[in-house]
Amino acid sequence: MKKFIVSLTIMLMPGIISTADFECAYSQSQRKIEKIRSKQYKSKIKELKGAGWELNSSSRTLEIALLDHYEKLKDPNNQEIIGTASGKSTNVLRQVAFNNAITYYAGQAASVVKGRIVSDQFSDGSDESAIAEFDKFYAAYERLVNAEIKSGVLMESLSIRRKSGSIYEYQTFFIVNEDKALEARKRAMQRAVEETKLAQKYAAKVSEFVNEGFNVETATEE
Repeated sequence: MKKFIVSLTIMLMPGIISTADFECAYSQSQRKIEKIRSKQYKSKIKELKGAGWELNSSSRTLEIALLDHYEKLKDPNNQEIIGTASGKSTNVLRQVAFNNAITYYAGQAASVVKGRIVSDQFSDGSDESAIAEFDKFYAAYERLVNAEIKSGVLMESLSIRRKSGSIYEYQTFFIVNEDKALEARKRAMQRAVEETKLAQKYAAKVSEFVNEGFNVETATEE
């Protein structure tokens, strides 16, 4: 019996060591990520203050607001979009920045789907009638994504402004949660398919590309 216990312990030791090594590596990785975030935060604060940016209409300081913003970005489902605007009324600029961020996101969402479809389905330029059909779909999809994400998908995190001559420059940092954004894109896709009467044989492939999601910062227009 003792021999069996000793043998079993020896057999399990590699697994125990591997788990410990994994946990150690994970802990080290997390510390590195926190150091990078801290460095990014300090760099961003220095950049914003050096350029004359200040927090718009808030009891918080810029430092606290940016810390809160970066805390939200720790969630892997959250992405950042920055909406910009310029003018004399900060109340108007806030809405303009919101609209610009929405337009940017919708454009990126449509361009990613278009890029995937073109490379997967029409890389040889064949089937011109289907290509024309898809062109209508892209335009409808972008417009409908724009409409869908206005409702609780794009969340304002902080807004900053600075005076430039007689006008204000304005930036709003938004958080986009991918889980909510995906549902919005799905609704937009379904409506765009129905609206443009896109052939059902293509709808499944479009759905696949929509479900994949994308990184807002690295997405490029075709």
